[in-house]
Amino acid sequence: MRKSRREAGERLMAQLAELQHAPLGGGPDATFRAKLREQLMTAGPAPAEPLARPVRPVRRLSWFTQLATVGLTASMMVWAALTYHSLPGDALYPLKRAAEDTLVRLSADPVDRAERELVSAKTRAEELNALLDSPDGGQHVAATLDDMATSTRSGISKLPRSTTVKEFAEDQRDMVEPMLERVAGADQDKVNGYLQYIDGLVAPQ
Repeated sequence: MRKSRREAGERLMAQLAELQHAPLGGGPDATFRAKLREQLMTAGPAPAEPLARPVRPVRRLSWFTQLATVGLTASMMVWAALTYHSLPGDALYPLKRAAEDTLVRLSADPVDRAERELVSAKTRAEELNALLDSPDGGQHVAATLDDMATSTRSGISKLPRSTTVKEFAEDQRDMVEPMLERVAGADQDKVNGYLQYIDGLVAPQ
């Protein structure tokens, strides 16, 4: 037992002595380098990365196209404003009335449709005021009075008596009543009849 331990110790000391003479930091031996070279030569090339999709440059509108777009937008806004403020007898007035009628017809809810008709009645009252101030507007007063009365009765018939109806009637009376002194004959009779109908809406039920 002691002999075997002594022999093992002697072999260990001999190996340590050999290591003392070995060069430090030595590279791999020739066999390892040969195997590594063989593996590198037989290995296939690394897969190529997919090419990135080229980014197309954003085409900018030319200055002429931009100018035309701005001009078209401005023209549409001007035409819309002229149409909105047109009066009976103006060239754009039929377009204004067609837009109003379309909004009324497209309203699926009866209450919404009635409220739009009351808005049309208010618009007719504003037009009447402008026509009476215009020297050439007298010929359109009678037809505008009829349209105002028709829109009012149609809208009121679809709405229950409410605060909204009362406020509408009060606003219309304040706008239409001063017109009595500015009309005569049949037009004055129409204004009187409209005011009597409006007073019935304002009076408590």
